[in-house]
Amino acid sequence: MKRRSFLGLMGAAGAGLAAPAPAKAAVRDFSFFHGTPGVLFDGTRCIGCRRCEMACNKVNHLPEPTVPFDNLDVLKTPRRTDATTYTVVNRFDLPGGPVFRKNQCNHCIEPACASSCFVAAFRKLPDSSVAYDETVCVGCRYCMIACPFEIPTYEYNKALTPRVMKCTLCGPQMRAGELRLPGCVAACPVEAMTYGPRDELIRMARRRFESFPGRYVNHVYGENEMGGTSWMYISGAPFSQVGLREDLGTKSAPELTSGALAAVPIVVGVWPILLGGIYAINKRKDKIAQQEKEDEIAKALAQAKAKAESEKAEALAKAEESANRRLENEVKKAVKEALAQKEQESKPEEESGK
Repeated sequence: MKRRSFLGLMGAAGAGLAAPAPAKAAVRDFSFFHGTPGVLFDGTRCIGCRRCEMACNKVNHLPEPTVPFDNLDVLKTPRRTDATTYTVVNRFDLPGGPVFRKNQCNHCIEPACASSCFVAAFRKLPDSSVAYDETVCVGCRYCMIACPFEIPTYEYNKALTPRVMKCTLCGPQMRAGELRLPGCVAACPVEAMTYGPRDELIRMARRRFESFPGRYVNHVYGENEMGGTSWMYISGAPFSQVGLREDLGTKSAPELTSGALAAVPIVVGVWPILLGGIYAINKRKDKIAQQEKEDEIAKALAQAKAKAESEKAEALAKAEESANRRLENEVKKAVKEALAQKEQESKPEEESGK
C-alpha cells in the first residue's frame, strides 16, 4: 500500500471490526540469523579518525557535513546519528585516556523497529541488514520510540515525502555487487571493525580475551542484548562508560511486546480508524488555524489601510495649511511692497509742489 493510499483506505478497515479475531504478536524463529554476517567493533583499536564516517557518507551519497571529516574538533561534543548521517564516532574521556566508539544501527536479530511497525516497513534480511521500505511507511515514527539504541531518525525537512533514515549495513550496495564489505569496515585504517559470520566473530572476540588478559571487558556486547545484534562490540572500558546501555536484558523486542499485543484483540482494525480520526482532527485544526490566520491578516490589512488613510488626510491638511500660510505671507509681502513703492513715488511730487 502506498503512503498516499493509506489514509484513503482507512475507512475500509472498519469492516474488520464486524468479526474481530485475537491479534498475535509477530514472533518468529530468528535462530537462522545467528550464522549470518555481522560486524565486530574493537574499541581498543579505534583511533577516532572519522574515516568510517567519510566512507559512509560517500557510499550512501549523503550531503557533505558542515564540519569536514578531517576536523576532529567535533569529537569534543557527543553526537548521534541523524537523517543525513548514518554513523558517528564519539570520544569518551576516561581516567585511562580517551576511548572512541562508532555508533550506527546495530541491526538487531529481532529488531524492535520491525516489531513496532504495523505496516511492516522494516524487515530483517538474510544478509543481516534491517531494511526499510519507504513506500509502505505511514510516518508514525513508532520505530524511533521503540529502538533501544535511539538510531532511526526522521526527515523533518521534507514536508511531503519524509522518510525514516538509518544505517543499512551497506546492504543495497553489497547485494548489487558494488561493495564486498560495508564501506565503514573497508575504510578503517586500524581494522577496528571485522566483517564476517556472526558466530565466528564471537569466537574471535573470545580468542582476543584469552590472548590479551586484562585488556578487555570479558563480554561481547550484542551477543545476547535484546535477543542479539548483528553489530557487536568489545571494549577495554565498561560499556556504560562508552555510551552503551547495560540495562536492556536478553529478551528480544517481540518477546517483550507479545503479551501486550495479544491483549488487544482488534488492534489491526482499530488502529487505522484511530489514525483516521487523528488525521481528520488535525486537518480540522489546520483549517481553523488557517482561517484564523487569514482573519488576522485581513484585520491587520484593514488597520494598516485605515492608518494610512488617516495619515494621508492629516498630511494633506498640513500641506494645505502650509500652502495657505505661504500664500497669505506672499499676499502680505506683495501689499507691503506695493505700499512702499507708492510711497516712494509720491515723494517727488510732494517735493516739486514745495
